[in-house]
Amino acid sequence: MKKRLGIIGGGQLGMMITEAAQNLSDEISEITVLDPTENCPAAQAGAKQIVGDFKDELAILKLAEQSDIITYEIESGNTDVLSKLKAEIEPSPSTLGIIQDKFSQKTFLSENELPVSQFYEITSLDDLHEKINELGLPVLLKSRRDAYDGRGNFKIASENEIEKAYQHFDGKSLMVEKFVDFKMEVSVIAIRNTKGKIATYPLVENIHEDNILKMT
Repeated sequence: MKKRLGIIGGGQLGMMITEAAQNLSDEISEITVLDPTENCPAAQAGAKQIVGDFKDELAILKLAEQSDIITYEIESGNTDVLSKLKAEIEPSPSTLGIIQDKFSQKTFLSENELPVSQFYEITSLDDLHEKINELGLPVLLKSRRDAYDGRGNFKIASENEIEKAYQHFDGKSLMVEKFVDFKMEVSVIAIRNTKGKIATYPLVENIHEDNILKMT
C-alpha cells in the first residue's frame, strides 16, 4: 500500500528528499512539506506545501492529517507535538530532541564512547570564566539550540573576549568546548531501514566559506 510522505522543512535538503521520494512512486503516493517560505525549493520540485513555522502546532497537525510517514530536513521541529502524533515519524521525536540540543547531543556521543572535544554546560558568566580556566584558550562558546551553518558559535581566543562572547548570546542556553584545530571537515551519511539494516554512503569532505557550507 502506498504511503503519503510529510517533510518538515522544504529547503535544499527537503527538495532532495522530495526528488528521491519521487523515484519511489511504487511506495510513495504523495509528498507534502511544511515550510514558512512560500514556494520553497521542495515545492518547486513538486511537493505540496503547507506554509507555516516548523514549530507551529496547528501546521504540524495539518501536515500529520495529510501524511502517513513524517520526516524532517531540519532539527527545528516541535518534539512535544510530534511525540503525540499517530503518524509514523522517522527519526523518532526522542532522537530529534537529542539532535536539537548540542549539549545533549555531545553528551549522548560521549556516553556512547565516541570521541568529542571536552565540553561543559554554561549557566552564567562566572561559570564560563571557571570552565575556560579549566579548558584553556581558545574555546568555542555555542548556543545549545537553533544554531547551524556556523551560526550560534563564538570563538574565544583571548580573555578580553569572554564577556563579549557571553553577552552576544543574550540569555540563550549555552555550552563551551575546547577548540579543535582541525585539518578538514568530513561527513558520512548512515541510513537504517525499519528492519534494522544499516548502510553508509562514501566519506566526503566539506568546504566552507564564511562559516557556510559551499561545497561537498
